[in-house]
Amino acid sequence: MLRCEAVGKRYGRGRWILRDVDMDVCPGDVLAVVGDNGSGKSTLLRILAGSSRPTSGTVSGRSPHTGYVPDRFTADDRMSALSYLGHMGRIRGLSSAAAHDRANLLIDRLALAGGPEAPLRTLSKGNAQKVALAQALLVEPDLLVLDEPWSGLDTAAHAVLGDVIGEVAARGGAVVFTDHRESVTEAHATGTYLISDGRVTWRGGPEAAGDPVTVRLVLRAPAGGAAPAEQDWYAVPGVVDAARRGPEIVLRVRREHSDAVLLTALRHRWSVERLERITDGRRAFGAGARRAAG
Repeated sequence: MLRCEAVGKRYGRGRWILRDVDMDVCPGDVLAVVGDNGSGKSTLLRILAGSSRPTSGTVSGRSPHTGYVPDRFTADDRMSALSYLGHMGRIRGLSSAAAHDRANLLIDRLALAGGPEAPLRTLSKGNAQKVALAQALLVEPDLLVLDEPWSGLDTAAHAVLGDVIGEVAARGGAVVFTDHRESVTEAHATGTYLISDGRVTWRGGPEAAGDPVTVRLVLRAPAGGAAPAEQDWYAVPGVVDAARRGPEIVLRVRREHSDAVLLTALRHRWSVERLERITDGRRAFGAGARRAAG
């Protein structure tokens, strides 16, 4: 378990950006850090990842296998994506062959435009972000720290990132991320910390916002039509998560919107296999433990 105790941060004699932060990150957690621009979210994530030291307090229990995606990834380099990732893999202890294989697998999974030989300096913001994510995953992380990781990613990569987060948590790792959109936080986080005036407080898990509802839909498209992608459901009010499970789409929906979502499904002639009301969001969507306020 990663633990911050009475952590504070300031630069030189400037103002305190963070003060008296107490925070636990446990195996299986997927934690969102939210707050206004300039509130200290990126500073806290750098401390969690080990790229910045606190001015005061202590951080203990950090795993050597930590993956970190910063808010800005410098890609102004003539080196190809594959060469860069292979180099980073060797730094982290992989053999040249293992680093090369792992890099190719991640490049393929994230559908990097231009492929493995694309020079870093030619990449768009979204594709540079894919390389940043790939370098964080070269060695399976026990802690994955993501600063605005969805920024610039295409729709397909959004879904892959969601899968990656779930995979890390499922095998006992932990994920901490920031994003300014509440829908993303609700869809992925098992708990949320709020930063305000340099203080970090526990805002709660999914159960704090009300009981979620799971709607399982068997996708039977109309004649001549195509089965909808899970991303299409995010445009429907009240849908906070969508995932394909074989022939099904599993939706996580706010309780007050469940009737409207069901009506939308029926209008498109999709049959509803099951509606399950969940009173403990953690039972189905994560195992993050409740913490006292920081």
